[in-house]
Amino acid sequence: MAEIAVQRTSRRGIWGWMLFDWAAQPFFTVITTFIFGPYFVSRMASDPETGQAAWGYGIAAAGLAIAVLSPILGSVADQTGPRKPWIALFAAIKITSLCLLWFAAPGSNLFLVVLFFSLASVAAEFSTVFNDSMMPRLVPKSEIGRISNMAWGLGYLGGMIALIVVVALMASSPETGKTIVGLDPILGLDPKRGEDARATGPLTAAWYFLFILPMFLFTPDAAKGIPLGPAVREGLSELKSTLGEIRKRSGIFRFLVARMIYQDGVNALLALGGAFAAAMFHWSITEIGLFGIILNVVAIVGCLVAARLDVALGSKTIVMISLVLLSIATIGIVSTGPGYTLFGAWMMPGADSGGLFGTPAEKAYIFFGLLIGLAFGPVQASSRSYMARSVTAAESGRYFGIYALAGRATSFAAPFMVATITLASGSSRLGMAAIVLFLGVGLAILVRTPYPADQPAE
Repeated sequence: MAEIAVQRTSRRGIWGWMLFDWAAQPFFTVITTFIFGPYFVSRMASDPETGQAAWGYGIAAAGLAIAVLSPILGSVADQTGPRKPWIALFAAIKITSLCLLWFAAPGSNLFLVVLFFSLASVAAEFSTVFNDSMMPRLVPKSEIGRISNMAWGLGYLGGMIALIVVVALMASSPETGKTIVGLDPILGLDPKRGEDARATGPLTAAWYFLFILPMFLFTPDAAKGIPLGPAVREGLSELKSTLGEIRKRSGIFRFLVARMIYQDGVNALLALGGAFAAAMFHWSITEIGLFGIILNVVAIVGCLVAARLDVALGSKTIVMISLVLLSIATIGIVSTGPGYTLFGAWMMPGADSGGLFGTPAEKAYIFFGLLIGLAFGPVQASSRSYMARSVTAAESGRYFGIYALAGRATSFAAPFMVATITLASGSSRLGMAAIVLFLGVGLAILVRTPYPADQPAE
Protein backbone atom coordinates (compact mmCIF):
# COMPACT_ATOMS: atom_id res chain seq x y z
CA MET A 1 0.00 0.00 0.00
CA ALA A 2 1.38 3.39 -0.99
CA GLU A 3 2.72 5.53 1.80
CA ILE A 4 1.48 9.08 2.29
CA ALA A 5 4.30 11.60 2.69
CA VAL A 6 4.33 12.84 6.29
CA GLN A 7 5.54 16.32 7.14
CA ARG A 8 6.69 16.96 10.68
CA THR A 9 3.94 18.82 12.54
CA SER A 10 4.54 21.83 14.77
CA ARG A 11 6.47 21.52 18.02
CA ARG A 12 3.45 22.35 20.17
CA GLY A 13 1.37 19.85 18.17
CA ILE A 14 3.85 17.08 19.01
CA TRP A 15 4.00 18.16 22.66
CA GLY A 16 0.21 18.21 22.79
CA TRP A 17 0.17 14.62 21.54
CA MET A 18 2.87 13.53 24.01
CA LEU A 19 1.03 15.18 26.90
CA PHE A 20 -1.77 12.67 26.35
CA ASP A 21 0.52 10.05 27.93
CA TRP A 22 1.24 12.48 30.79
CA ALA A 23 -2.53 12.87 31.29
CA ALA A 24 -3.36 9.16 30.99
CA GLN A 25 -0.58 7.48 32.99
CA PRO A 26 -1.74 8.37 36.55
CA PHE A 27 -4.78 6.14 36.01
CA PHE A 28 -2.53 3.14 35.48
CA THR A 29 0.04 4.18 38.08
CA VAL A 30 -2.21 5.43 40.88
CA ILE A 31 -5.48 3.56 40.33
CA THR A 32 -4.57 0.23 38.74
CA THR A 33 -1.15 -0.55 40.18
CA PHE A 34 0.03 1.28 43.29
CA ILE A 35 -2.74 2.93 45.32
CA PHE A 36 -6.37 2.08 44.61
CA GLY A 37 -5.78 -1.50 43.39
CA PRO A 38 -3.75 -2.52 46.47
CA TYR A 39 -6.31 -0.74 48.70
CA PHE A 40 -9.11 -2.74 47.05
CA VAL A 41 -7.26 -6.03 47.47
CA SER A 42 -5.82 -5.60 50.96
CA ARG A 43 -8.37 -3.39 52.75
CA MET A 44 -11.68 -3.18 50.94
CA ALA A 45 -12.21 -6.89 50.30
CA SER A 46 -12.80 -9.34 53.14
CA ASP A 47 -9.43 -11.03 52.53
CA PRO A 48 -6.50 -10.56 50.07
CA GLU A 49 -7.25 -13.71 48.08
CA THR A 50 -10.86 -12.63 47.43
CA GLY A 51 -9.65 -9.13 46.61
CA GLN A 52 -6.99 -10.31 44.15
CA ALA A 53 -9.48 -12.62 42.45
CA ALA A 54 -12.15 -9.89 42.13
CA TRP A 55 -9.61 -7.35 40.85
CA GLY A 56 -8.24 -9.90 38.37
CA TYR A 57 -11.70 -10.74 37.05
CA GLY A 58 -12.45 -7.02 36.67
CA ILE A 59 -9.32 -6.55 34.58
CA ALA A 60 -10.24 -9.62 32.54
CA ALA A 61 -13.76 -8.31 31.83
CA ALA A 62 -12.40 -4.95 30.70
CA GLY A 63 -9.84 -6.69 28.50
CA LEU A 64 -12.53 -8.75 26.81
CA ALA A 65 -14.61 -5.65 25.98
CA ILE A 66 -11.51 -3.88 24.64
CA ALA A 67 -10.55 -6.87 22.52
CA VAL A 68 -13.98 -7.06 20.87
CA LEU A 69 -14.54 -3.36 20.21
CA SER A 70 -11.08 -1.80 19.59
CA PRO A 71 -10.60 -2.97 15.98
CA ILE A 72 -14.19 -2.02 15.09
CA LEU A 73 -13.77 1.48 16.50
CA GLY A 74 -10.39 1.88 14.82
CA SER A 75 -11.82 1.00 11.42
CA VAL A 76 -14.81 3.30 11.90
CA ALA A 77 -12.45 6.12 12.93
CA ASP A 78 -10.51 5.71 9.68
CA GLN A 79 -13.76 6.36 7.83
CA THR A 80 -15.04 9.27 9.93
CA GLY A 81 -11.56 10.84 9.97
CA PRO A 82 -10.98 12.88 13.14
CA ARG A 83 -9.89 11.05 16.29
CA LYS A 84 -10.54 13.81 18.81
CA PRO A 85 -14.35 13.39 19.02
CA TRP A 86 -13.83 9.74 19.95
CA ILE A 87 -11.23 10.65 22.57
CA ALA A 88 -13.64 13.22 24.04
CA LEU A 89 -16.45 10.64 24.26
CA PHE A 90 -14.35 8.11 26.12
CA ALA A 91 -12.77 10.79 28.29
CA ALA A 92 -16.26 11.63 29.59
CA ILE A 93 -16.87 7.96 30.47
CA LYS A 94 -13.47 7.60 32.12
CA ILE A 95 -13.74 10.77 34.18
CA THR A 96 -17.24 9.89 35.43
CA SER A 97 -16.22 6.34 36.38
CA LEU A 98 -13.13 7.53 38.24
CA CYS A 99 -15.12 10.05 40.26
CA LEU A 100 -17.48 7.25 41.36
CA LEU A 101 -14.54 5.36 42.94
CA TRP A 102 -14.78 7.83 45.83
CA PHE A 103 -17.70 5.74 47.12
CA ALA A 104 -15.55 2.57 47.42
CA ALA A 105 -15.50 2.50 51.22
CA PRO A 106 -14.40 -0.68 53.05
CA GLY A 107 -17.26 -3.15 53.01
CA SER A 108 -18.89 -1.59 49.93
CA ASN A 109 -20.28 -3.69 47.11
CA LEU A 110 -17.26 -5.17 45.32
CA PHE A 111 -19.15 -5.67 42.07
CA LEU A 112 -20.04 -1.99 41.67
CA VAL A 113 -16.51 -0.84 42.42
CA VAL A 114 -15.02 -3.33 39.94
CA LEU A 115 -17.64 -2.20 37.39
CA PHE A 116 -16.59 1.46 37.70
CA PHE A 117 -12.93 0.49 37.45
CA SER A 118 -13.59 -1.70 34.40
CA LEU A 119 -15.52 1.08 32.63
CA ALA A 120 -12.63 3.48 33.29
CA SER A 121 -10.17 0.88 31.97
CA VAL A 122 -12.15 0.34 28.76
CA ALA A 123 -12.50 4.08 28.15
CA ALA A 124 -8.79 4.63 28.86
CA GLU A 125 -7.78 1.98 26.34
CA PHE A 126 -10.12 3.19 23.60
CA SER A 127 -8.81 6.74 24.03
CA THR A 128 -5.29 5.40 23.69
CA VAL A 129 -6.17 3.58 20.45
CA PHE A 130 -7.25 6.84 18.84
CA ASN A 131 -4.35 8.83 20.24
CA ASP A 132 -1.80 6.23 19.07
CA SER A 133 -3.33 6.19 15.58
CA MET A 134 -2.56 9.92 15.26
CA MET A 135 1.20 9.27 15.61
CA PRO A 136 2.06 8.27 12.00
CA ARG A 137 0.64 11.62 10.79
CA LEU A 138 2.78 13.74 13.12
CA VAL A 139 6.38 12.88 12.23
CA PRO A 140 8.33 10.86 9.63
CA LYS A 141 8.90 7.19 10.47
CA SER A 142 12.53 7.83 11.39
CA GLU A 143 11.36 9.88 14.40
CA ILE A 144 8.52 7.66 15.58
CA GLY A 145 10.56 5.55 18.01
CA ARG A 146 12.04 8.63 19.65
CA ILE A 147 8.77 10.50 20.25
CA SER A 148 6.99 7.30 21.32
CA ASN A 149 9.53 6.56 24.05
CA MET A 150 9.73 10.23 25.04
CA ALA A 151 5.94 10.36 25.39
CA TRP A 152 5.95 7.19 27.47
CA GLY A 153 8.70 8.62 29.69
CA LEU A 154 6.70 11.82 30.04
CA GLY A 155 3.76 9.67 31.09
CA TYR A 156 5.78 8.02 33.84
CA LEU A 157 6.92 11.44 35.05
CA GLY A 158 3.27 12.45 35.28
CA GLY A 159 2.43 9.23 37.09
CA MET A 160 5.29 9.78 39.51
CA ILE A 161 4.22 13.35 40.30
CA ALA A 162 0.66 12.17 40.92
CA LEU A 163 2.02 9.49 43.26
CA ILE A 164 4.11 12.07 45.12
CA VAL A 165 0.98 14.18 45.61
CA VAL A 166 -0.85 11.16 47.04
CA VAL A 167 2.00 10.06 49.33
CA ALA A 168 2.98 13.53 50.56
CA LEU A 169 -0.42 15.16 50.90
CA MET A 170 -3.13 12.48 51.06
CA ALA A 171 -1.93 9.12 52.39
CA SER A 172 -1.42 9.23 56.16
CA SER A 173 -0.45 6.69 58.76
CA PRO A 174 -3.46 5.23 60.60
CA GLU A 175 -1.37 5.39 63.79
CA THR A 176 -0.16 9.01 63.62
CA GLY A 177 -2.68 10.53 61.25
CA LYS A 178 0.20 12.30 59.46
CA THR A 179 1.54 11.95 55.92
CA ILE A 180 5.14 10.94 55.26
CA VAL A 181 6.19 14.61 55.33
CA GLY A 182 4.50 15.18 58.68
CA LEU A 183 1.39 16.99 57.44
CA ASP A 184 -2.29 16.40 58.08
CA PRO A 185 -3.98 14.90 55.00
CA ILE A 186 -5.49 17.51 52.74
CA LEU A 187 -9.26 17.94 52.84
CA GLY A 188 -9.39 16.08 56.16
CA LEU A 189 -9.09 12.67 54.50
CA ASP A 190 -9.48 9.79 56.98
CA PRO A 191 -7.18 6.82 56.24
CA LYS A 192 -9.18 4.54 58.56
CA ARG A 193 -12.10 4.86 56.16
CA GLY A 194 -9.88 4.45 53.10
CA GLU A 195 -10.48 8.03 52.04
CA ASP A 196 -6.84 8.59 51.11
CA ALA A 197 -7.07 5.77 48.52
CA ARG A 198 -10.63 6.54 47.45
CA ALA A 199 -9.78 10.18 46.72
CA THR A 200 -7.33 9.06 44.03
CA GLY A 201 -10.31 8.44 41.73
CA PRO A 202 -11.40 12.09 41.54
CA LEU A 203 -7.74 13.18 41.59
CA THR A 204 -6.81 11.18 38.48
CA ALA A 205 -10.06 12.28 36.78
CA ALA A 206 -9.18 15.95 37.27
CA TRP A 207 -5.58 15.35 36.15
CA TYR A 208 -6.74 13.62 32.98
CA PHE A 209 -9.23 16.35 32.10
CA LEU A 210 -6.67 19.13 32.56
CA PHE A 211 -3.77 17.62 30.64
CA ILE A 212 -5.58 16.24 27.59
CA LEU A 213 -6.60 19.79 26.70
CA PRO A 214 -3.29 20.63 24.87
CA MET A 215 -3.84 17.68 22.54
CA PHE A 216 -7.31 18.98 21.67
CA LEU A 217 -6.02 22.53 21.19
CA PHE A 218 -2.74 22.06 19.34
CA THR A 219 -2.36 18.58 17.79
CA PRO A 220 -3.61 18.32 14.19
CA ASP A 221 -6.30 15.74 13.51
CA ALA A 222 -7.21 13.78 10.40
CA ALA A 223 -9.50 15.42 7.84
CA LYS A 224 -13.23 14.87 8.14
CA GLY A 225 -14.45 11.77 6.39
CA ILE A 226 -17.93 10.35 5.87
CA PRO A 227 -20.88 10.54 8.33
CA LEU A 228 -21.05 8.07 11.21
CA GLY A 229 -23.78 5.79 9.81
CA PRO A 230 -22.03 5.03 6.51
CA ALA A 231 -18.70 5.02 8.38
CA VAL A 232 -19.86 2.15 10.57
CA ARG A 233 -20.87 0.10 7.51
CA GLU A 234 -17.65 0.94 5.67
CA GLY A 235 -15.57 0.41 8.78
CA LEU A 236 -16.99 -3.06 9.43
CA SER A 237 -16.45 -3.99 5.78
CA GLU A 238 -12.91 -2.65 5.89
CA LEU A 239 -12.20 -4.47 9.15
CA LYS A 240 -13.21 -7.75 7.55
CA SER A 241 -10.91 -7.13 4.59
CA THR A 242 -8.11 -5.98 6.92
CA LEU A 243 -8.30 -9.18 8.95
CA GLY A 244 -7.96 -11.10 5.71
CA GLU A 245 -5.16 -8.81 4.58
CA ILE A 246 -3.18 -9.36 7.78
CA ARG A 247 -2.98 -13.06 7.09
CA LYS A 248 -1.15 -12.21 3.85
CA ARG A 249 1.09 -9.64 5.59
CA SER A 250 2.72 -12.44 7.55
CA GLY A 251 5.31 -10.29 9.33
CA ILE A 252 2.65 -8.02 10.82
CA PHE A 253 0.56 -11.07 11.70
CA ARG A 254 3.46 -12.66 13.57
CA PHE A 255 4.20 -9.41 15.43
CA LEU A 256 0.56 -9.05 16.49
CA VAL A 257 0.44 -12.63 17.76
CA ALA A 258 3.64 -12.12 19.73
CA ARG A 259 2.35 -8.88 21.23
CA MET A 260 -1.00 -10.45 22.03
CA ILE A 261 0.76 -12.94 24.27
CA TYR A 262 3.53 -10.89 25.89
CA GLN A 263 1.36 -7.80 26.44
CA ASP A 264 -1.08 -9.98 28.33
CA GLY A 265 1.71 -10.83 30.76
CA VAL A 266 2.83 -7.19 30.98
CA ASN A 267 -0.72 -6.01 31.70
CA ALA A 268 -1.21 -8.58 34.44
CA LEU A 269 2.16 -7.77 36.01
CA LEU A 270 1.43 -4.04 36.12
CA ALA A 271 -2.12 -4.53 37.38
CA LEU A 272 -1.40 -7.10 40.08
CA GLY A 273 2.24 -6.55 41.14
CA GLY A 274 1.57 -3.74 43.60
CA ALA A 275 -1.38 -5.53 45.19
CA PHE A 276 0.72 -8.70 45.50
CA ALA A 277 3.44 -6.84 47.41
CA ALA A 278 0.93 -5.01 49.60
CA ALA A 279 -0.74 -8.25 50.67
CA MET A 280 2.54 -10.13 51.24
CA PHE A 281 4.40 -7.48 53.23
CA HIS A 282 1.36 -5.64 54.65
CA TRP A 283 2.56 -2.38 53.14
CA SER A 284 0.74 0.81 53.95
CA ILE A 285 -0.43 3.17 51.21
CA THR A 286 2.65 5.28 51.97
CA GLU A 287 5.01 2.35 51.33
CA ILE A 288 3.13 1.28 48.20
CA GLY A 289 3.23 4.85 46.94
CA LEU A 290 6.96 5.17 47.58
CA PHE A 291 7.53 1.86 45.80
CA GLY A 292 5.61 3.27 42.85
CA ILE A 293 7.63 6.49 42.89
CA ILE A 294 10.88 4.51 42.83
CA LEU A 295 9.66 2.43 39.90
CA ASN A 296 8.53 5.51 38.01
CA VAL A 297 11.90 7.23 38.44
CA VAL A 298 13.58 4.15 36.97
CA ALA A 299 10.91 3.94 34.24
CA ILE A 300 11.61 7.51 33.15
CA VAL A 301 15.31 6.70 32.85
CA GLY A 302 14.47 3.51 30.95
CA CYS A 303 12.31 5.37 28.44
CA LEU A 304 14.88 8.13 27.90
CA VAL A 305 17.60 5.58 27.26
CA ALA A 306 15.28 3.54 25.02
CA ALA A 307 14.39 6.68 23.03
CA ARG A 308 18.02 6.81 21.88
CA LEU A 309 18.57 3.07 21.55
CA ASP A 310 15.36 2.61 19.55
CA VAL A 311 16.85 4.75 16.78
CA ALA A 312 20.21 2.98 16.93
CA LEU A 313 19.16 -0.64 17.52
CA GLY A 314 15.54 -0.72 16.37
CA SER A 315 12.27 -1.22 18.21
CA LYS A 316 12.43 -5.02 18.02
CA THR A 317 15.70 -5.22 19.95
CA ILE A 318 14.38 -2.91 22.66
CA VAL A 319 11.22 -4.99 23.07
CA MET A 320 13.19 -8.27 23.34
CA ILE A 321 15.61 -6.88 25.94
CA SER A 322 12.67 -5.55 27.93
CA LEU A 323 10.87 -8.91 27.90
CA VAL A 324 13.97 -10.68 29.21
CA LEU A 325 14.25 -8.18 32.07
CA LEU A 326 10.54 -8.49 32.90
CA SER A 327 10.79 -12.30 32.98
CA ILE A 328 13.75 -12.18 35.37
CA ALA A 329 11.94 -9.64 37.54
CA THR A 330 8.73 -11.67 37.69
CA ILE A 331 10.60 -14.79 38.74
CA GLY A 332 12.35 -12.67 41.36
CA ILE A 333 9.21 -11.21 42.92
CA VAL A 334 7.31 -14.50 43.10
CA SER A 335 10.37 -16.16 44.64
CA THR A 336 10.55 -13.56 47.41
CA GLY A 337 8.67 -13.72 50.68
CA PRO A 338 9.09 -12.73 54.32
CA GLY A 339 12.63 -13.77 55.24
CA TYR A 340 13.82 -15.17 51.92
CA THR A 341 14.23 -14.73 48.17
CA LEU A 342 14.97 -17.01 45.19
CA PHE A 343 12.52 -19.61 46.52
CA GLY A 344 14.39 -19.89 49.80
CA ALA A 345 17.82 -20.50 48.25
CA TRP A 346 18.85 -17.18 49.77
CA MET A 347 17.52 -16.82 53.28
CA MET A 348 17.24 -13.23 54.47
CA PRO A 349 16.60 -13.29 58.20
CA GLY A 350 16.44 -10.09 60.15
CA ALA A 351 13.96 -8.24 62.29
CA ASP A 352 11.93 -5.42 60.86
CA SER A 353 13.86 -2.21 61.44
CA GLY A 354 10.59 -0.38 61.90
CA GLY A 355 11.26 1.99 59.03
CA LEU A 356 9.99 1.92 55.49
CA PHE A 357 10.74 -1.39 53.73
CA GLY A 358 12.31 -2.51 56.99
CA THR A 359 13.13 -6.17 56.24
CA PRO A 360 15.86 -7.56 53.95
CA ALA A 361 13.22 -9.44 51.92
CA GLU A 362 11.36 -6.21 51.20
CA LYS A 363 14.58 -4.66 49.91
CA ALA A 364 15.10 -7.69 47.65
CA TYR A 365 11.56 -7.23 46.33
CA ILE A 366 12.31 -3.60 45.55
CA PHE A 367 15.44 -4.65 43.61
CA PHE A 368 13.35 -6.88 41.36
CA GLY A 369 10.83 -4.07 41.10
CA LEU A 370 13.56 -1.83 39.70
CA LEU A 371 14.01 -4.25 36.80
CA ILE A 372 10.28 -3.97 36.11
CA GLY A 373 10.53 -0.19 36.22
CA LEU A 374 13.44 -0.22 33.79
CA ALA A 375 11.63 -2.39 31.25
CA PHE A 376 7.89 -1.83 31.33
CA GLY A 377 8.01 1.58 29.66
CA PRO A 378 10.26 0.62 26.74
CA VAL A 379 8.44 -2.67 26.08
CA GLN A 380 5.22 -0.74 25.45
CA ALA A 381 6.64 2.39 23.82
CA SER A 382 8.85 0.45 21.41
CA SER A 383 6.01 -1.96 20.61
CA ARG A 384 3.97 1.09 19.63
CA SER A 385 6.76 2.45 17.42
CA TYR A 386 7.34 -1.07 15.97
CA MET A 387 3.73 -1.01 14.77
CA ALA A 388 3.81 2.61 13.58
CA ARG A 389 6.89 1.90 11.47
CA SER A 390 5.11 -1.07 9.89
CA VAL A 391 1.96 0.64 8.57
CA THR A 392 1.07 3.74 6.54
CA ALA A 393 -0.63 6.84 7.95
CA ALA A 394 -3.74 6.13 5.87
CA GLU A 395 -4.30 2.71 7.45
CA SER A 396 -3.17 3.63 10.95
CA GLY A 397 -6.64 3.73 12.55
CA ARG A 398 -7.68 0.23 11.58
CA TYR A 399 -4.25 -1.24 12.22
CA PHE A 400 -3.90 0.41 15.63
CA GLY A 401 -7.39 -0.88 16.41
CA ILE A 402 -6.14 -4.38 15.62
CA TYR A 403 -2.94 -3.57 17.53
CA ALA A 404 -5.13 -2.83 20.56
CA LEU A 405 -6.97 -6.08 19.87
CA ALA A 406 -3.63 -7.89 19.88
CA GLY A 407 -2.82 -6.25 23.20
CA ARG A 408 -6.20 -7.20 24.62
CA ALA A 409 -7.51 -10.19 22.65
CA THR A 410 -6.35 -12.54 25.38
CA SER A 411 -5.81 -9.87 28.03
CA PHE A 412 -8.40 -11.56 30.16
CA ALA A 413 -6.35 -14.78 30.03
CA ALA A 414 -3.42 -13.82 32.28
CA PRO A 415 -5.50 -12.06 34.99
CA PHE A 416 -8.06 -14.88 34.74
CA MET A 417 -5.32 -17.48 35.11
CA VAL A 418 -3.73 -15.58 38.01
CA ALA A 419 -7.10 -15.19 39.74
CA THR A 420 -8.16 -18.81 39.15
CA ILE A 421 -4.85 -20.35 40.24
CA THR A 422 -4.87 -18.09 43.30
CA LEU A 423 -8.36 -19.25 44.30
CA ALA A 424 -7.69 -22.92 43.52
CA SER A 425 -4.35 -23.10 45.32
CA GLY A 426 -4.90 -20.47 48.00
CA SER A 427 -1.51 -19.03 46.98
CA SER A 428 -1.15 -15.56 45.50
CA ARG A 429 2.48 -16.41 44.71
CA LEU A 430 1.60 -19.42 42.57
CA GLY A 431 -1.02 -17.38 40.74
CA MET A 432 1.44 -14.60 39.91
CA ALA A 433 3.97 -17.13 38.57
CA ALA A 434 1.70 -17.77 35.56
CA ILE A 435 2.75 -14.37 34.16
CA VAL A 436 6.21 -15.70 33.25
CA LEU A 437 4.67 -18.10 30.74
CA PHE A 438 3.06 -15.27 28.77
CA LEU A 439 6.25 -13.22 28.67
CA GLY A 440 8.35 -16.18 27.55
CA VAL A 441 6.05 -17.42 24.78
CA GLY A 442 5.63 -13.91 23.38
CA LEU A 443 9.39 -13.42 23.32
CA ALA A 444 9.93 -16.75 21.54
CA ILE A 445 7.55 -15.72 18.72
CA LEU A 446 9.00 -12.22 18.46
CA VAL A 447 12.53 -13.55 17.89
CA ARG A 448 11.49 -14.78 14.42
CA THR A 449 9.42 -11.70 13.53
CA PRO A 450 10.82 -9.33 10.85
CA TYR A 451 11.50 -5.67 11.55
CA PRO A 452 9.73 -3.57 10.37
CA ALA A 453 6.85 -6.02 10.44
CA ASP A 454 5.59 -5.21 6.95
CA GLN A 455 8.40 -7.37 5.59
CA PRO A 456 7.63 -11.08 4.98
CA ALA A 457 8.15 -13.32 8.03
CA GLU A 458 11.18 -15.54 8.03
